[in-house]
Amino acid sequence: MAKPPRSLGESAFRGAAVTGFGQLARILLQVLSIIVLARLLSPEDYGLLAMVTVVIGVGELFRDFGLSSAAIQSKTLSNAQRSNLFWLNSVIGVVLSLICFAAAPLLSVLYGDARLTLITQLLATTFLINGVATQFRADLNRSLKFGTLSVIDVVSQFVGLAVGVGAALLGAEYWSLVAMQVTIALVSATGSAVSTRWMPRWYNRQADIRPFFRFGISLLGSQLVNYAGKNADSFVIGLALGPVQLGFYNRAFQLLLLPLNQLQAPSTRVALPILSRLQDDKPRFDAFILQGQTALLHVVAVVLAFTASQATVLFSFVLGDQWVSAAPLFQALAIGGLASMANYACYWVFLSKGLTSSYLVFSLITRPFLIGSVVVGSMFGALGVAIAYSAASFLLWPCTLLWLRRVSNAPVGRMFRVGIRTVVVYAVAGGAAFAVGLLVANLHPLFVLSISLLAFVAAVAVCAVIVPSFRRDLASLAALRVFMGGRKK
Repeated sequence: MAKPPRSLGESAFRGAAVTGFGQLARILLQVLSIIVLARLLSPEDYGLLAMVTVVIGVGELFRDFGLSSAAIQSKTLSNAQRSNLFWLNSVIGVVLSLICFAAAPLLSVLYGDARLTLITQLLATTFLINGVATQFRADLNRSLKFGTLSVIDVVSQFVGLAVGVGAALLGAEYWSLVAMQVTIALVSATGSAVSTRWMPRWYNRQADIRPFFRFGISLLGSQLVNYAGKNADSFVIGLALGPVQLGFYNRAFQLLLLPLNQLQAPSTRVALPILSRLQDDKPRFDAFILQGQTALLHVVAVVLAFTASQATVLFSFVLGDQWVSAAPLFQALAIGGLASMANYACYWVFLSKGLTSSYLVFSLITRPFLIGSVVVGSMFGALGVAIAYSAASFLLWPCTLLWLRRVSNAPVGRMFRVGIRTVVVYAVAGGAAFAVGLLVANLHPLFVLSISLLAFVAAVAVCAVIVPSFRRDLASLAALRVFMGGRKK
């Protein structure tokens, strides 16, 4: 496997390390948030916010319009172009805020719950806030200032958590979740603007941003289609089963997304600028892709496989008995989470090589299958939706690789082998932990978790001994710093 160039390797290593520490802090804060707020709020509170979040998430994609990734991916970016992108994102944010505010009553009519109107209108302010912040964050990302971005993310998460918990303690119920989301957006935007030391100038008609727009609109199209596929489950459950069932499903899904979101976006933040510079250097490009996929998948697989194996104990002991109904939902969704993470390196290839149009076509072809699966699953309740979502996600993984092989020279064969052996090994380890947990289920939850964790680690160790390729993957992770080029001497 060829080594990436030392300068980029060092940047990638430092970026991954700093981002990793930052994301660890964010994960700890979010875990604390989940534990505390789950005991202060009801499933219905979470369900109400989830109903609105499905719509807000669509608006967020339009707000970014793919222009942050376009700015990061571009080989050159003038100050005038950067300013033009800033004004474009800001105007989009204002327009979306107004549209969402005006359309909020329609959402209440759709779900049959008048409480959703004001929730939607308050959350609509985040479009304006995030629209202004988009290019400030893109500038920090393009400049490889990963440490600054991590600090901003952690501080905003901490302040938002403090506001949310404080409001919940005062009896604000679901309004505490709204306050937390708005606070996070406001603190993040302020920190990003202050940290860039860049002030946008007035819009310059001479600075051409059409290439960024073309890149962005293709990316936006694929993101919208993918978002529809990923959130059809929440929409269908909210519409058919109501806020309480959606609250259970939302907690299970959000716990699934906790490791995924904390690693996917930050890893892309590190990978995209590096891979974009190496897109014409196949050996080094392939090396980064394979190493990045291996590292990302192992971290997520460990977390998902073990937590899924002990979901009932964890939900009861950590969140409280009122949330035990969410445990089987989480177990079903974890399978799809593993497939999504195994597939995530493909997304890096599409972005870094500028293949957003191809990605859009692929998404348009495949996402109706995912949405249809969710609709069929809804006939069997929330658990049926979870199983259908995971099954469809797993089937889409090899389809993505086959498409990528058709449109690029990415090492799709090796990417599949890395993914499948990692998923299988950790699934076996999770099964061992689950079996041991059943044998000691009458003990205190902490003992059950501890003994099950030992069984999980032992199973991974046995697999490392009998599966040479898996052992080499682990060795490559241990040598990650050497691979990345190390520090300059």
